[in-house]
Amino acid sequence: MNEQDPAKLSLSNFLAGETGDPLQAPPSFTKWMQVGAWAVKLYEPELLASADARTTIEYGGKPQQVINLCSYNYLGLANHREVIAAAQEALKTHGLGACGSPMLSGMTDLHRELERQIAEFLDREDAMLFNSGFGGALGTISGLLRKTDVALLDNRSHLSLRDGAVLSRCRTEKFEHNDPDSLEAALARQQGRRQLVIIEGIYSMDGDFGKLPELLAVADAYGAKVFVDEAHSILGCGENGRGAAEKFGVQDRFPLVYGTFSKAFGALGGFVAGPKETLQYLRFYAHPYVYSCALPPVIIAAILKALEIARREPELRTRLWENADYFHAQLRALGIDTGASTTYVMPLVIGDRERMYRLGHELRRRGLWVAPVDYPAVPQDRICFRACVTSQHTRADLDEALNILADTLVPGMMQSVAHA
Repeated sequence: MNEQDPAKLSLSNFLAGETGDPLQAPPSFTKWMQVGAWAVKLYEPELLASADARTTIEYGGKPQQVINLCSYNYLGLANHREVIAAAQEALKTHGLGACGSPMLSGMTDLHRELERQIAEFLDREDAMLFNSGFGGALGTISGLLRKTDVALLDNRSHLSLRDGAVLSRCRTEKFEHNDPDSLEAALARQQGRRQLVIIEGIYSMDGDFGKLPELLAVADAYGAKVFVDEAHSILGCGENGRGAAEKFGVQDRFPLVYGTFSKAFGALGGFVAGPKETLQYLRFYAHPYVYSCALPPVIIAAILKALEIARREPELRTRLWENADYFHAQLRALGIDTGASTTYVMPLVIGDRERMYRLGHELRRRGLWVAPVDYPAVPQDRICFRACVTSQHTRADLDEALNILADTLVPGMMQSVAHA
């Protein structure tokens, strides 16, 4: 292995082939994993119950009850009794799997109904469904862009969007995170080509909103098209839950909107909504759609019910934001760095890898479950825990989590924090 200090290495150090066998993991990576086994144990935790605000995971070889700040179940729909009942009914009528690509045999009446409802919900002509959020974003970008096009990506863009651009073999330009001036410079460098600006409603590592109005204004000035990924913002943002674009009043300024079912919907998969002719083309050129099995009907039925509940119960969204605002305020009072986050997704910046992993074990022992996020997912100096609050957390849940964070992350902090 590279003789550098293992604490200074990251996944970016093990990309080159080290042996003549392409199917063998680099020996230096295997050694690095062994040296850092205590840290690796924080990943791929075994969830022993449902993704509730309080749940049970395996830790140290036994069940550990935890306050769950690791879940994207923002509105609590993953375990809502009506969602579960809808899934159970579909299991009886449609069986378990779709058992085929949507192009050939996997499309059902439930899939068509969800397409119609998503399109109507987002005021678009049509919608199409993907069996993976990652694959859907990758398939949409790679299915629409061509070699002579340019994709302009925020430098914090999700890997699925970046991989989609790479797969399309188009030119790529990055602009500084949420920086209209940087976007303008990138657009100016690539004038004369078809340009697609790719931005997100909420950035999943930073927890901040994309600056949609400002970035759209720059794109419009250069005649560039815009693609908005609402993965973390759909159902959670806007008066009607239509995402960050609705929150900022710009939902009518771009044709395509992408989202996932794996966050606030509480299920899995993705969708893109937009003009019927564009989606008809994409159905034949988005490889993850054409060559993958369709989402199971049981999941589609659950998503339909989740959408119905989210639309009729806006109080779920209200409670989500009340919890997010409260948790933000208390974290600030503790002096914990949450970066630019203004949403229900919050980095708890540690900045040091070894300290982050050591604290991660302490938090789990204390009964708090947050996600460790290491470089290259975030910059080296922004290594952090990611915490996600949901509508289902009670004030008692959040206060207990804050007490644990105060005792663990904040030197010299009193045993408890003030309760509002």
